Amino acid sequence: MSNTYTIIVADDHPLFRAALTQAIGTQVDGADVLEAEHLQHLEHQMRSEVDLVLLDLHMPGANGFSGLIYLRTHFPSVPVVVVSGNEQPSVIHRAMHFGAAGFIPKSSSMTDIIDAVKTILNGGQWVPPDLPAADQAMDAQDSKFADQLASLTPQQFKVMVMLTEGLLNKQIAYELSVSEATIKAHVTAILRKLGVYSRTQAVIMAGRLRIEHPQDEAIK
Repeated sequence: MSNTYTIIVADDHPLFRAALTQAIGTQVDGADVLEAEHLQHLEHQMRSEVDLVLLDLHMPGANGFSGLIYLRTHFPSVPVVVVSGNEQPSVIHRAMHFGAAGFIPKSSSMTDIIDAVKTILNGGQWVPPDLPAADQAMDAQDSKFADQLASLTPQQFKVMVMLTEGLLNKQIAYELSVSEATIKAHVTAILRKLGVYSRTQAVIMAGRLRIEHPQDEAIK
C-alpha cells in the first residue's frame, strides 16, 4: 500500500472544510489534501489520482445522495466517506447502501474523524459505533434504484438532478451548453432507464435522493 494519499475534502462550509483539511494534513502521514466547494469543482479534482473523498451531502450541484451515487458510479475505485450534519440512522444506512465506505457525523470529535479516515484508508469501513440496525425493506428499494441510476451516463445524471430542481429543458441546455434537442434526448433516455413514462414520474422517483438539510430541521 502506498505511503502517500491524495484526499479530497468536499464541503461548501469554508470553516469546517479548512479545519478538516488541516487536521488530515497534519495527522495522516503522507496525506496531500485537496479541497472542493461544489460538485463541479470536485469533478475537476477527480481527474487526478485520488485515494479518498470526504463528501458533504449538501454540496452545491448535488442533491442529497446524488453526489455520492455519482461518484460511486463513475469513480468506483475511489472510496467515498460521507461527512454530514444529518445523523439520522436511516440517512447513515442509506448512504452506506448507496456505496459509501463510511459515514462520519459532523458532531464527531476530530480524533474520531481522523481515526475513521485512517480506518478507511486501510481498507475498512467506519460508521458510528451505536448505529441501530437497518430497515431491510428500505435497503431492497434503494438497491433497485441505485442500479437504475448506475445505468445513467454522467451527462444524463446531471440532467436528472437538474430536473429534480425544477429546471426546464431550455434552462438545462443553457447550464450544460448544449442544444435543447440534446436535453430532450437525454430526458427520453432517463425515462427509459428509470422505467417511468413522464418527467413528473422521474422527478418523484429521483426524490428518493433528497434528504432534509440539518439547518432545515433546526428551523422546525
